[in-house]
Amino acid sequence: MINIGWFPDDATGIVVACAFIYGGGAQVIAGVLEFLQGNTFGGTASLGYGSFWLSYALIVQFLHAGVSPLLMGWYFFLWGVFTLYMWVASLRSSRALQTVFLLLWIVYFLLAGSDWTASSLLRTLSGYVGLLTALSALYLSAAIVINDAHGRSVLPVGEPTASGRNAKLGRAS
Repeated sequence: MINIGWFPDDATGIVVACAFIYGGGAQVIAGVLEFLQGNTFGGTASLGYGSFWLSYALIVQFLHAGVSPLLMGWYFFLWGVFTLYMWVASLRSSRALQTVFLLLWIVYFLLAGSDWTASSLLRTLSGYVGLLTALSALYLSAAIVINDAHGRSVLPVGEPTASGRNAKLGRAS
């Protein structure tokens, strides 16, 4: 919402706090637990994005003024590449999970393009796609928790596109 312009740039403090605790800390813990359960996809995703949020919070809190837009563009671009191959891996999981990864790699590439070109349009677009990503992830997480609690599909997540073993994270139900 900051990238869209709904909130001023000085609202990033709350983003940094959430990035450290929920985005970073909680996801790193979840990633370790996923690996312990034998879920390579879930472990890689959770540890990867937990690391993203921790590193992003550190950049924003301590380094942002000293980091060139060119370097930040590469930072976002490389996270976009990671997310692109995670999206390909998600094709063996639910449509809802596929949607989250699809939207997320678009966000990263828009952010990279915005930093490389100083385009406020690309930054704003990244905000809108990021908001769609967040809503998609919120739906998926609600579906996983609610469906598991009820032992059946209450909120549909869609069947996988690719055939084969589903990833444990966001599996179709």
